[in-house]
Amino acid sequence: MDKELYSKYVRILKEELVPAMGCTEPIAIAYAVAKARAVLGETPVKGKLEVSGNIVKNAKSVVVPHTGGLKGLKTAFIAGLVSGRPDAQLEVLSELTPNDIEEIKRGVEKFPLEIGVPESAHIFDIAVTLESETHSSQIRIVNSHTNVVLVKKDGKTVTECAAEEERKCSDRACLKVKSILEFADSVNISDVKETLDRQIEYNMAIAEEGLKGNYGANVGKVLLKSYQPDIKTTAKAYAAAGSDARMNGCELPVVINSGSGNQGITASVPVIVYARGLHIAEEKLYRALCVSNLITVRVKTGVGTLSAYCGAVCAGAGAGCGIAYLLGGGYDEISHTLVNALAIDSGIICDGAKASCAAKISTAVESGILGLNMFYNGGQFFAGDGIVKKGVENTIESVSRLAYVGMRETDKEILKIMLESSD
Repeated sequence: MDKELYSKYVRILKEELVPAMGCTEPIAIAYAVAKARAVLGETPVKGKLEVSGNIVKNAKSVVVPHTGGLKGLKTAFIAGLVSGRPDAQLEVLSELTPNDIEEIKRGVEKFPLEIGVPESAHIFDIAVTLESETHSSQIRIVNSHTNVVLVKKDGKTVTECAAEEERKCSDRACLKVKSILEFADSVNISDVKETLDRQIEYNMAIAEEGLKGNYGANVGKVLLKSYQPDIKTTAKAYAAAGSDARMNGCELPVVINSGSGNQGITASVPVIVYARGLHIAEEKLYRALCVSNLITVRVKTGVGTLSAYCGAVCAGAGAGCGIAYLLGGGYDEISHTLVNALAIDSGIICDGAKASCAAKISTAVESGILGLNMFYNGGQFFAGDGIVKKGVENTIESVSRLAYVGMRETDKEILKIMLESSD
């Protein structure tokens, strides 16, 4: 494999597969607030939070970890204020104490906070303003969870960069299914082992916790109790259980993919369950995780960071491809698995982070595995079957267009529905 492309793929895995605690959108709010407090340098007396509709969607209904079960944007804001640890980035809330939790509860009740949703906001946009008696600070994050594009103190710019300069990271346009498989076949395991070991450890730990504890709708437990516990059901159940725990206050970290913990869980846990259940060698598992993670990034890049299109669909398809690789599949098997999976469930909407994400993950994993089994049993979807195009890359581009362009108005309507009274 070309050495430059090889190095890019290793960097993409290291850039994407990073640890985070809790749902990444409220955590990004907490990170922005912690950074604003550090810039302010003293105790704030009031604040302002301006976010895009998609941030509202993903922060409205999810439990923020280390807050005693509290939900919502203001909880995330106050938690970041109490934490004050911007250096920890997406693990900004990892060291909160019981005393901190009590302070967060008081802050949610009493701290003056104005929340707005500007019409001019980017799809992913978080702006935080803090004021003390004598000073002010402002932080703005755009396009990805830690991409700070503006830092101000007392109205004067400290740091500023264009929103388009999103993370100085590797160009995702280099990702193609054929070259992803070449990378997986040839990768020196030592180049990715630390990154993938952490993903295996963290994401399986939260999946197991989801099956032990009582989290949300307990979708993972329901799957194991209601269906024949074969390897497919187990893979779906473990992935769903990881989301059960993560969406409902579990304080264990996860390794994310494409900015999402749910996508990180979905892209990895089913592949790990299959490898362990079939007693497949560890080296093959590492290579399969390269396939599942990079294909997930490939599909999700065109969809966009936040969308009306459920990101679990991308990750479930990626997991199906990883499982196909575990079973000895090459380019034909994996391409058809991906096309079949995307054709099955690309209509699933994202209506924010909350308990039902676990059920959507189960459905996405099911579609990934069904897409694989279809091909092995002589079945496939062809060009002209709905959004399916000739060739796997062209089908991925169809999905990107559907999600990024076609579902913009859907996204707006979803937010309107979510903000209506639930009475």
